Amino acid sequence: MDKKIYVVEDNDDIRELVTYLLESEGYGVESFATVKAFERELVKEMPTLFLLDVMLPDGNGITICENLKGNEVSAKIPVLLMSAHKDVEFMRKESRADDFIAKPFDIDALVTKVKQLID
Repeated sequence: MDKKIYVVEDNDDIRELVTYLLESEGYGVESFATVKAFERELVKEMPTLFLLDVMLPDGNGITICENLKGNEVSAKIPVLLMSAHKDVEFMRKESRADDFIAKPFDIDALVTKVKQLID
């Protein structure tokens, strides 16, 4: 089974960069600019990893994470949160995410975190 990552990021440049980066590492990637688009796809299939921005135009990555971790079907799928909020401990306390990366992030650090969560 191919490893698929769902990326939810409203910034087009960041979303395209992350998609390109992860695809170049051999992962399948579906990316979404809004929570609504993400939720439409989520009913079709589950990925291997969720990569979520915290601040979104129609929602919040922490809320998405809480919903995913509270759902029997998606509870065990790793969630990696991205945010410009640099207080890692605060983000860990505020969410049930498996890991967190602060923006701006080093691309190698992002790839390393993804690999640690799903490889």
